[in-house]
Amino acid sequence: MEPTPPSSTPPSSAPSSPTASPGPSPGSTTPPASPSAAPKSSAKRPPPLPQLVTELRDLVIQYFREQTLVPLQQLGRYIGFGILGSLLLGFGVVFLGMSGLRALQDETGDTFSGNWSWVPYLIMFVALLFGAALVWLARTARRAEKEYG
Repeated sequence: MEPTPPSSTPPSSAPSSPTASPGPSPGSTTPPASPSAAPKSSAKRPPPLPQLVTELRDLVIQYFREQTLVPLQQLGRYIGFGILGSLLLGFGVVFLGMSGLRALQDETGDTFSGNWSWVPYLIMFVALLFGAALVWLARTARRAEKEYG
């Protein structure tokens, strides 16, 4: 009886019969397959270079988006609302000053007429300066409280 030549397929992928036992047959000369007997060439290989480059590029793009674009978008939104709020407050103060001036000129009758026509302007200027000083003091006190506890 002649021995059969070894096949090129691994023993685990060969079709097995329903009566075959899991271990080696009594007349077989092939040793049982073990994980340590596997060839070293099929061990964990690093991925190919193009795949590594693609993964690195994707990682850099994701990092750039997370660490720069998203915070810049949030900062832009914050700045945008700040500018919009300051413009609206500025327009409100201007309209409040103009309405106060108009009220002083119309509702006081002849009190501020002739050589005294500049007095309503002075009154509104002082009132607006007083309002600005109050805002400045409140802001300074709030910062000091936050800083010093």
